[in-house]
Amino acid sequence: MTEATGTERKRYLQELSIFHDVAKALTSSLDLDSVLQTIMEKMAEYFRPDTWSLLMVDEERDELYFAIAIGDAAQSLKEMRLKVGEGIAGWVARHGEGLVVPDVYNDQRFARRVDEMTKWETRSIICLPLRSKHRVLAVIQLINVNMEGFGENELFFLQALCDYAAIAIDNAKAVEKIQELTITDDCTGLFNARHLYQMLDAEVYRSARFGHEFTVLFIDLDHFKQVNDTHGHLVGSKLLAEVGNAIKENLRLIDSAFRYGGDEFVVLLPQTGKDQALIVAKRLRDLFRTSAFCGPEGLNLNVRASMGLATFPADAQTAHDIIRQADEMMYAVKNTTRDNISVAQRGMVK
Repeated sequence: MTEATGTERKRYLQELSIFHDVAKALTSSLDLDSVLQTIMEKMAEYFRPDTWSLLMVDEERDELYFAIAIGDAAQSLKEMRLKVGEGIAGWVARHGEGLVVPDVYNDQRFARRVDEMTKWETRSIICLPLRSKHRVLAVIQLINVNMEGFGENELFFLQALCDYAAIAIDNAKAVEKIQELTITDDCTGLFNARHLYQMLDAEVYRSARFGHEFTVLFIDLDHFKQVNDTHGHLVGSKLLAEVGNAIKENLRLIDSAFRYGGDEFVVLLPQTGKDQALIVAKRLRDLFRTSAFCGPEGLNLNVRASMGLATFPADAQTAHDIIRQADEMMYAVKNTTRDNISVAQRGMVK
């Protein structure tokens, strides 16, 4: 066996080993960070770049951010973003084509500001897109690889690893979407009742452990059936979506809103006692009284709501009981005046 043949065989066995490790990571873990870390480490082991990174595409902002960066400049890259189209990585993200640039200073696409910020000297870049369904999900770039040993076979191998990485990202996004669907109400986009009880159990545990209060607000729309009967269920669904959005927009970031079912909503207010929660409830009551909904449909519907309020641990000590108490308070309003708030152990708000 010649020396060249022996080297090629060693390289081939190394590639097989890497493919095996990456495939194992893909099939044994749903944790995206773990899988991508494995893939990137195997790339570095094979190509030995000075530094390497994976940039994810933020489609909403049309930018790239450094999800993984390894090397001396890694820390300074974490807060940096590139516009799609900026630099070699940005060009690859926009066009969906890989680039092998042996000398970056002879390529007008190179973004010098990255080196200026990191105090790093980039000489060469190998940059490939991670694609799925005609979309670029991310970009992998290897900096300062020994270009003398980089040919078509190496490029093919690198592209195969990028395909694995794209599969990992695609799988993770699919799992995330499934998880969202299992906890989210289709009509309103709020959390559903199933997720409410999961969050309540966690909140009971946390509040009991740290001595906090929390409050649940139960909301039932008044005369909602008349909307369905008069305008149809499509308008009714649109109204529920607008009401859900209005509730959510009038809460703090730590609060959560849920569609409990039908025209019933629940608001979870962590670290909130009765008096502070009553302020929130009055704000929502006044919001309903002064708002008109379904304007784009030319209807401008007015909505009122009956609300019940209960606080942990004063009114109940379990997730089931806190909901039951808030629900009973809501029915106290529903069966009398409507368009008001009833508070556990205090009664109707005047």
